[in-house]
Amino acid sequence: MKIPVLLLSLFVATQAVAQSGEKSAVKATIDRLFDGMRKADSASLKTVFTPTARLQTVVNKQGVVSVGDSPIASFISSVGKAKPGVLDERLASMDVKIDGELATVWTPYVFYLQGQKNHCGVNAFTLVKLNGTWQIQGIIDTRRKDNCPDLPKP
Repeated sequence: MKIPVLLLSLFVATQAVAQSGEKSAVKATIDRLFDGMRKADSASLKTVFTPTARLQTVVNKQGVVSVGDSPIASFISSVGKAKPGVLDERLASMDVKIDGELATVWTPYVFYLQGQKNHCGVNAFTLVKLNGTWQIQGIIDTRRKDNCPDLPKP
């Protein structure tokens, strides 16, 4: 009886360590995205996205909700035109969920433009593991101007 319990415990512990490593790799991809934004480095941004990635925003204008959608290339291009240090998106936390080669990440954020709080909301990322590397397939976010907390610089 003790050996099966011991083997089961060892299996569970091994899976937890593997999952922890994958979560760290997913978080590192998200961190590289925001580091690239702060540096206005479009070349580094290209490495974190799949070629077919999309950026979507939930928009609520006077109670009418819609979803804005754009190819990630437009986002990368606009970030590359900024000056380093102008764009600073700070995350309050990262909630990572993984199943095989699919991961989702929920990140409340505050966006600072030229050092001033501009808006806040939540990012929902979808990532896929391609050729052993986690890449962002999609981002959908919310944006609001009110009730935005202060977050420290990373």
